[in-house]
Amino acid sequence: MNSPILSTFSDVVSISSNILDLRQLALHWLAESDARAKAAGVIAMRQAWLAGDLQLDMQADLLASMAIPGRPDKPDLVAPLEVKRRSMATPEGRASLIHALAHIEFNAINLALDAVWRFPNMPEAYYVDWLQVAQEEAYHFGLLADHLLTLNYQYGDFSAHNSLWELAEKTQADVLARMALVPRTMEARGLDATPALRAKLAQVKDQAAAEILDIILRDEIGHVAIGNRWFAYLCEQRQLEPIACFAALATEFRAPQLRAPFNVPARLAAGFTQEELHAMKIE
Repeated sequence: MNSPILSTFSDVVSISSNILDLRQLALHWLAESDARAKAAGVIAMRQAWLAGDLQLDMQADLLASMAIPGRPDKPDLVAPLEVKRRSMATPEGRASLIHALAHIEFNAINLALDAVWRFPNMPEAYYVDWLQVAQEEAYHFGLLADHLLTLNYQYGDFSAHNSLWELAEKTQADVLARMALVPRTMEARGLDATPALRAKLAQVKDQAAAEILDIILRDEIGHVAIGNRWFAYLCEQRQLEPIACFAALATEFRAPQLRAPFNVPARLAAGFTQEELHAMKIE
């Protein structure tokens, strides 16, 4: 299943004014407000990195000169409880769900890009990991946005909320807090929620959407695993006990409470230990 949003490195160079450092380019695409251009740029950026066309300055303290994250005028952002719920029995309701998923993936692009540019002095593998996440989230966004078009809607046609980015803002001062609470809390919730959403889409015979969710779940296990890997690395560097550290950060930053049902096999596949899940009251 292919998305038509691919670009080339020459496009990236043209659009980004010859930015050849990975972290600077990540900041550029984070500030991009056009959702399709952002997704295309991120995919091309990873292609450029893999081709050896980008450098990486891991020490630079970068500053954002533009508002971040860049986002289009639509969708309208409202409080989570104000997002209108629609019946899956209607075409509009199904489109609304696909739109909500596309918005999550759009936010996930921004979260991964922010992880790349914001935090200096991490190992090169850290930036390579989050670049991969950004590219895969861009691919997911493209799949969902394209599918939405087949339902006669487009990204921006429904309202959405901004809670994912709000937690990113709260943790912007410390990479440890970011790794603890965004991939291991917010994104891990996607592992729990996806099977039920897939079942709903399959029930209304939207097989194409169900197959997109299969791709997303597969990749998101890897994304949460990346968060777990770097959380463990940072705990070791700072001589912190991971379970106690996570609990303290969740309390300090008022992370959302976890609610059943839980996808325990997916969480284990993503690198959570049985001890961690027990401490989180996930059984």
